[in-house]
Amino acid sequence: MTSPTDTTDLPPPAGAPDAATDTTDPLTDELREALREAEDEPSAGVVRIDEGGRTLLTRAWGLADRRHAVAMTPEHTIAVASGAKGFTALTVMSLVADGTLTLATPARQLLGDDLPLVDDAVTIEHLLAHRAGIGDYLDDDADTAEYLLPGAMSGYVDPEDYLEVLGGHAQEFAPGTDFAYCNGGYVLLAILAQRASGTPFHELVRTRVIEPAGLTGTAYLRSDALPANAAVGYVEVDGEWRTNVHHLPVVGGGDGGIWTTAADLVTFWDALLAGRIVPRELVEEMLRERTAETDDELAYGLGFYLPEPGVVQLIGQDAGASFSSRHTIATARTASVLTTTADAAWDVESAIR
Repeated sequence: MTSPTDTTDLPPPAGAPDAATDTTDPLTDELREALREAEDEPSAGVVRIDEGGRTLLTRAWGLADRRHAVAMTPEHTIAVASGAKGFTALTVMSLVADGTLTLATPARQLLGDDLPLVDDAVTIEHLLAHRAGIGDYLDDDADTAEYLLPGAMSGYVDPEDYLEVLGGHAQEFAPGTDFAYCNGGYVLLAILAQRASGTPFHELVRTRVIEPAGLTGTAYLRSDALPANAAVGYVEVDGEWRTNVHHLPVVGGGDGGIWTTAADLVTFWDALLAGRIVPRELVEEMLRERTAETDDELAYGLGFYLPEPGVVQLIGQDAGASFSSRHTIATARTASVLTTTADAAWDVESAIR
């Protein structure tokens, strides 16, 4: 295992000469223990904590590319799986802001005869809130080593490429009556967004979210043509660690697969809450609770988890990715964990909390 990159700016307690060697700070102890355990596993990742414009901790561990023994750094861009749903939601809300769509727009208005099993009452708001009740194309409880999509992953690039796999899934409940996390609903949102706007979905995300937010390390990348600063995702199959290139669409879509950096996530939360992506009144609408917390799920708004009052979060997990970015609004505190395996983020994220 390569030596981790570690930059800390945690203030020492009274009488302690060096915060880096302090063992009395419970956050430092818990987090360092979780990181030590992560470093013992075949994983790689980055953790970063900022508060009020000050970086408290940045640390990278493991190999960003095992084949070439490239050490992970805090500057690497990493896939964040379903963390992309926040970007999709903001793209859709930008179309609401300019009047192209409304939250009440029926999906059927843009679907026409496609996906006839989607209830005619399903709206944009239902899809954003995971309250549409449509059947999902992915088994979210499946083992991450399974190959869940039919055909070659190179065949999934444009949202329209998913129409066949989105079809054939019966409505599970009446729209608006319940919550069920649904990847297919966010793929459908990507289809609706590009049909309504006449602009390809990935271009919409770039021009309406990434660029207005000032994100310099965030993009939809091709997994078979990654740039040098992109970390490779890994999944264990039959006892062997392999890249995830055959497990996920070659280009991420509405439900997942955008790549970003720990630094960009700090910028992202600042831009979101300042109204630089969509107007602040629409941000407030997105962060208004649509579904309360249950034993199985955190509270949810439109595209964002709401784990407690005044806190907003993006979460993602997939073959070769686990991710959390949690922002506390009152203190401008952002804590992000980005990793290249399906489980490495969770003990670190728990230790941060």
